[in-house]
Formats: sequence, C-alpha cells, structure tokens
Amino acid sequence: MKIVVVGDVLLDVDIDGEATRLCPDAPVPVVDVSTVQRRAGGAGLVARMLAGDGHNVTLVTVLADDDAALHLERALEGITVVAGSSGAPTPVKTRVRAEGHPVVRFDEACARPPVPPVTPAMLHALERAAVIVVADYGRGLTANQELRAVLAELAPRVPIVWDPHRTGAEPVPGVEVVTPNLTEARSLAGAAGSDDIGVVAEALRLRWRSKAVMVTMGGQGALLVYDGGQPALPIPAPKTPVTDPCGAGDRLAASLAVHLMEGRTLDVAAVLAVREAASFLRHGGVSVLAGEPQPVKVHGRNTDALALARNVRGAGGIVVATGGCFDLLHAGHTRALAAARSLGDCLIVCLNSDESVRRVKGPDRPILNQDDRAELLLALEFVDAVLVFDEDTPEACLATLRPDLWVKGGDYDVTELPETALVESWGGRCTTVPYHPSRSTTGLADALSRVS
Repeated sequence: MKIVVVGDVLLDVDIDGEATRLCPDAPVPVVDVSTVQRRAGGAGLVARMLAGDGHNVTLVTVLADDDAALHLERALEGITVVAGSSGAPTPVKTRVRAEGHPVVRFDEACARPPVPPVTPAMLHALERAAVIVVADYGRGLTANQELRAVLAELAPRVPIVWDPHRTGAEPVPGVEVVTPNLTEARSLAGAAGSDDIGVVAEALRLRWRSKAVMVTMGGQGALLVYDGGQPALPIPAPKTPVTDPCGAGDRLAASLAVHLMEGRTLDVAAVLAVREAASFLRHGGVSVLAGEPQPVKVHGRNTDALALARNVRGAGGIVVATGGCFDLLHAGHTRALAAARSLGDCLIVCLNSDESVRRVKGPDRPILNQDDRAELLLALEFVDAVLVFDEDTPEACLATLRPDLWVKGGDYDVTELPETALVESWGGRCTTVPYHPSRSTTGLADALSRVS
C-alpha cells in the first residue's frame, strides 16, 4: 500500500561544533565546526521517516532550481518524488550548535512565496494513495485550488492526516484528523480561543469540518476531539528526556498515517503515535536521520547490560531484550536469539537466576547454574549482554532496563503477556519471533536421562 505525503519541503542544516572561547571583537562564542549535516525538512522529513520505516512512499511537492534543491534531492534519494516548480528559492534553515546546545538559527528564503502551480502528475499521484499526509509549512502549496479540490474529493474514502501551519491554508473538509500543536491551535482558533484546550480543539474541528482534531502538547501528550459528540480523549506521553524536539510533530503525523492505513481506529492510532513520537525523541530525534543511517556498533562482549543499553540508546540505536531460563542451549534457542538480534542494535538476555528457575521449573532445575548459562549465552555472537534476575517474572528487570523491544517466541501471545503493558508504558513494544516446537530443553533433558 502506498503512502502519499504532500506539502512543502525545505532544507535543514545542522552545524555542530565546540565552543571554548569568545570572539575577540564581540562577546559571542566562537564555534569550531566539527560536522555539517543536511537533511530534508517539512514534508520531505515526513517522507524520509516513512521510507526509513520501510513503507512505500511518494512525495508530492514543488522544488526550486538552485543549489539547495540539489542537496534536497540527494537527501530524498530512494523516495519517489513527484514535483512541480516552486517558482521561488529553496527555504533553508541552519542551526548552529555547540556541544549539542543551540547557539543561533539562520533562515534563508523563508518569506512566503506565491501559490505554486501543480502538475497533472502531482494530482494523479494523490489518487493512488492508501493514506495521505498533508505536511503544510506555510509555503503555499496547500492553497492551490486544484490540489485542494482533489484532496476534498478523496477525503471521504482515503484517510488524510493534515499537519497544519499557522500561516498555511485551512484543511479541506472531511479529513480524518488535523494535528496542530498547542501554540498553533490557539493561534488558529483566534477569537474562539480559550484556556480550555478541549474547547479550542472542538471549535477548530467544527470550523474545519474535520472528523477529528488532535492537539499535541509536547511532554503533556495530546488531546483528541472527535465528531459525533464523543468525549475528548486525553493521551499521556511517556516521560522522555528531550534534547532536541525538532521533528516530533512530523513523526506523530507519519505514525498516525501508518496506523490508519493498517486499519486501526483513530483512538488506537493516536495513542500509538504519541508513544512513537516520544520514542523518536528519546532515541535522538532528527539527529539520527541526517545522512545515511549508520549502524550502532557494539564493541566486544559486554556483561554490563545497563551500561550497554544506555550507550546504544544514546547513539540512537534500538535496544532489544528477551528472557528465559536458557537451561541447556539448543537450536530453537539460537534461532530465536538470532532473530531477536536482527530487530535492533543490541540484544540483552534477561536470565532467570538459579533460585528463580527452581521456583518456576521445579527442584530438579536448572541443569546448568546461572554463571554457566550466562557464559554460554555470551559466547553466541548475537547476544551482547546478560542481565540475571531473581524474581519469577522479568517485570522488575525490564523496568530497570527499559528496552525498546521485548521479544518472545511465537508460542506466546504478546497481548496476554503481563509485561506488555509495562513495556508499552515507556514507548516500547512487544513482538514475537518464530517458535520451533520440536526443540525444547525439557525434551533434551528427557533424552539425556534415558541415555544415562
């Protein structure tokens, strides 16, 4: 199924370096530049995120004929781009940071241009969409009447997620959900503004004639207001340390579109999108999207699981965890562990201690003690760390580790696992890998006892 992203694109530039002194002719920091990274912004960022997640994406936009547009085209490689001429220079936003802290931002060619024309190919691309994201950055594309007519015609049968801009065009009637942030919502509501954000959201929904409005509020989560008189749905956000909030709204809109395309109801899609936006920020946000993605490197075998998780997460990687007794390793174990490791950038095994195994499996288990079991696991190239826990279930271990993915064998139903709600509380998720029923520790132990 195809996701179509339509909207304005711009070029984002991040200049990073170190500031250790002041300029001799003015009391301003001197930044010694270490890296310069360029990436697609606006609708281009939404498309880049979706393509990075493996989705079939088409970007419908307008482009300039200048050097900045060449950088944009490189940043959008691998994405189908259907573009007309913008008739204006490419807007460029350049951030200068020292040790990760913003120093200044320069905006070039960001004055609002005339409404650009659209081409038949741009309109035709919209008609092939399973879901549409409109990423309006106030550059005029969404004010084009031909484009608006096609979007209005598609709205009754194709889910449209509209991410508005305070200087952009109003959403066409009938879109699935409009996603202003709190500042945008209050600005757009104008005279209908109120201290009650639910009142603001409902006023906007009625004015825009949309099916729903979802106001995002940063660390406070979001509020979803529906049509049909349903009560507003507050959606809390997982507590997330944020160093750079850039791109969170784009991530949320992209996630909403995916979940709607997959058939989820809007309330479920909204909850998942808030969690995924928080996870995106926790893993470094847009800084990990610049240039070609680089794999996170895990150096050597590491038995300090918590330190490993911090390092991988800090580098923007995905921490995967699984658990079990792993008493007498067999092919079923190794296949499941290899599959789990392929889902992220490190694999941490939460291992039942000897006392825990006795309580769970009986007085004759484990066959191998916990030190030997941990050593055998660490000898596998796809296991990066082992964390031993004494409880009967791994909840306390997981609450300390906070993995992005908790993986179990396919013989489990993740919706029934007691740890699922816990993992999802910080934006993680649970999944399964194939189960191999003909291979088990119990069967192996029985075979050994018969031999002896």
